[in-house]
This record gives sequence, structure tokens and C-alpha cells, in this order.
Amino acid sequence: MKKNKSRVLVAMSGGVDSSVAAILLHEQGYDVVGITMRLFDNPFKNSNVLNKTCCSLDDVNDARKTCSVIGARHYYTNMVDDFKNKVMNKFVNEYQKGRTPHPCLSCNHSLKFDSLFNKADELGAEYIATGHHAKITEKDGKFNVEKALDNNKDQSYVLFTLNQEKLKRLLFPVGNYSKEDIRNIAKKYNLSHAEKPDSQDICFIPNGNYREFLKNKIKPIKGFIYNEDGEKLKEHSGIHNFTIGQRKGIEIGGLNKKVYVKSINSSTGDVVISDNEKLFEKELIADQVNWTKGFEPSNNMKVKAKIRYNAIEQEAKLKIISENKISVIFDKPVRAITPGQPVVLYENDKVLGGGIIKNSIPLKTKANV
Repeated sequence: MKKNKSRVLVAMSGGVDSSVAAILLHEQGYDVVGITMRLFDNPFKNSNVLNKTCCSLDDVNDARKTCSVIGARHYYTNMVDDFKNKVMNKFVNEYQKGRTPHPCLSCNHSLKFDSLFNKADELGAEYIATGHHAKITEKDGKFNVEKALDNNKDQSYVLFTLNQEKLKRLLFPVGNYSKEDIRNIAKKYNLSHAEKPDSQDICFIPNGNYREFLKNKIKPIKGFIYNEDGEKLKEHSGIHNFTIGQRKGIEIGGLNKKVYVKSINSSTGDVVISDNEKLFEKELIADQVNWTKGFEPSNNMKVKAKIRYNAIEQEAKLKIISENKISVIFDKPVRAITPGQPVVLYENDKVLGGGIIKNSIPLKTKANV
């Protein structure tokens, strides 16, 4: 195909989304260059083409094969040390503090996009592209991140830290396609990984057992589990074993009801449990704020707010506390507001921005749920 557009560096994990992103840009006439990042040493020697992790030899080969099919160059870069320092260590440190981090957000914000732009500059690429399910739109010189066409795959939640400088050089080619369409495009090009399952877990913890991962990396803050009346129920082995809203693993005998983690105190090691209805609150405070649209929204603006990746957005009011701190007040109580998780604010399908949840504000009266 005649190359009549700009050069674009495509981040290719070896998954079907990033492979089809490269194909779509090739079809549009871009000069595509693929790059695969080695983020950590994959200990799973028996991974195959249908694996659910990343950074395996099969993943690298799948990215290379896709580039070969479309006649694109492919680079493989080692980012193991940076990933460990900026993502994995932060993951450990957050659990040490009794918080629940979102490592994909840390990877995007602290590592992936900056590294890609630096490499793009080295290779003379005007744009970078990824396989994220999201859209970028532009109006009057301002860029917006919007939800993907396939709402079940939408990843706009982990992209709120992007700024205007990055957005003007960033492409999300698969954001206008359903997952079925993406797999069909891969089959059209005879890609052997067209049916590769989506990754479901944290990439460096593919078995999903984050406690096992933390086991030898964290200094446990031990303490006691209390009920809401202050009654001491049981000693625990470390606050890193708990997250807000958790039910499994509490293991307290003699209780004739389901109980959940309501709060975690990293200073004392105290963990408080409660009934499910006590997990509902109406207000949160967030810091580490970024406005994707490039400017601060109006104070007291009505927004939709999302407090975890798989949550449904809820109607809320935004209050600006300072340049780097906001309050989000929900119209109705929401369950298990969790420090360390992002809260992302939307105006219709557009991402306004967001922050990292610092704490919730307890309800003064019992929630009606």
C-alpha cells in the first residue's frame, strides 16, 4: 500500500486489539512501525498462544507476525527495570498503606505513554497508537477522550491522566469497533491469534493472587479486626490482605451474617467490618487530579462519576477544593468507596478528568439501599 500519511508508532502487546490497531492504520495509509515492550520477566514457561498474560515469547511473536503481514518494522524494547520501579513497586507501596491501587493506570501514566512518545521522536513518528478501547475527538483545537463504541470493552476510565499535549499525537484506532468486528478483521488477515482471549488479570499477577505476589515484598502491618461497636474480634496478619468491600477471607467464627471490610487504618493496623448497607456513602475526596479536557470544570458542575473499572457511572456533583483536590458528592449513596482507586468524571461520553480517591466522608444517617 502506498504510504501517503504520517508515520505512527503502534504499541503492540501481541493481543488482538493492538494487532488490529496496526492493521487499521496500515489500511488508512499510515507508515506503521510496531513496538513491543518487555515489562517484566514472565516466569510462565508453558504459556501458549491462548495465554491471558503478556510479555511471553508467544506475545512477541504474534506482534512480529502482524507487522510482517502488513510490511511494517517491529521493535522490541526492554523496560523491565522501569516497570518494576514505577508500577510494581508502587503497587506494593499502596497496599502497604492499606490502599487498593490500579496498576494499569500507573503503567499508562508513569511509564507507557511517555516512553512511547520518546521512542516515536527517535524514529521520526508524528503519532503513537495503542489498542485501547476509547475514542479521541477534536473540536476547535481541543481534544477529548470519549467512551468506546463497545461499552463492554470501554477503557476510558484508565485514560483520564492524559493531557492535551499527548492527545494531539495519540490515536486509538479500535475505539470505533466492537470486539466481534476486531476479531473478524484479524481473521481476514489470517492472524493466528485472532481468537486470543482478552487479558483478565493484572499482567504481572496472571493467576490473580495478589496476596501471594505481595507475600515476600511487603512488611506486614498487623492489627485487629473490630466491629463497628469497637468490639475486638480477631487478630489479622496484615492490612495488605484487605480491601474496602471485601467479604471473602475475613473468617470470623460465630457470626450469623455476612460482613464486609468497611475501613482500614494503616497507622494502627485496625480493620473495621460491617454489614453491607454500612458500605454505602455519598461523598469522597480525591487528589492527584488531572483535567483531560485541558481546563478545570465549573465548580458544582453535575457530572457522572465512576469509582472503579467495572462500576456503572453515577450522577454526582463536582466541588473544586483546590488545584489538586476535589470532592465528589453523589446523588445517591454508592458502595465501597475505595482509597487508591481512580474516580473518573464524565460529561455524557466525554472524560472530563479525575483523581485518586483519598478518603470517603461517612454518612450521617443510615443509607437507604
